[in-house]
Amino acid sequence: MEFRIERGAVARLVIDRVEKRNALTRSMWEALPGLLTELAYDDHVKVLLVTGAGSSFSAGADIRELISGDDPADPMAELRAFNLRAQAALREFPKPTIAVVRGHCIGGGLEIAVNCDFRFAARNASFGVTPARIGVVYPPAAIKVLLDLVGPATTKYLLFSGELLTAVEAELKGLVDRVADDPMAAAEAFAETLVSRSQLTIRSAKESVNALLAGENADAAAVRRYRETIASGELAEGIDAFTQKRSPEFRWHPR
Repeated sequence: MEFRIERGAVARLVIDRVEKRNALTRSMWEALPGLLTELAYDDHVKVLLVTGAGSSFSAGADIRELISGDDPADPMAELRAFNLRAQAALREFPKPTIAVVRGHCIGGGLEIAVNCDFRFAARNASFGVTPARIGVVYPPAAIKVLLDLVGPATTKYLLFSGELLTAVEAELKGLVDRVADDPMAAAEAFAETLVSRSQLTIRSAKESVNALLAGENADAAAVRRYRETIASGELAEGIDAFTQKRSPEFRWHPR
């Protein structure tokens, strides 16, 4: 399957194809939604770290497979469908996700990273989208994710030029949230902070952000979550802990 899962409250999904710098195959794109569904339903998992084995996050899609489909008029059709489905599954994953990036994060690797909630990068990380180097027409759905994150100028710069950004440049443009000597340690520390917070609040906030980015009305879902925080005692526990100057013991989990 060429993904590896490490379970726990802070779980890891590792892209593990080191001999190819973690280049993503058609079968890997196809498998990713199922793995994410499995982790989404695991109540022990509160935060998911996504990273690459070895020295790279991912060098992108496996180029040899780009035009290997059965339809000569659209040989990328099946690969594109699997790719977009995987991106959507990661974007819609209900729990916080952090991409932990070392080395190359290019093409399909960047698609995975930008569909996570956060990106923590090593100082040697590099980021790019390279369709213009090989003549690929990039899908609008993938462009929109990048556009929402970094705006039109940086999106055009990446797509038009195929040039790579350093970690520092990526952070300045909003593509990276934190650059660190040890991005995994930094991500794990931040993840532990998220584990200590109200998972109901986090779930509702992520639902609202996703809905607003999609141009949808987020009010009805937020009202349901508000009623849930009252009925479940989550809000009462938070207020009690604050007034008693103790750490809260949030117990909410999805039904």
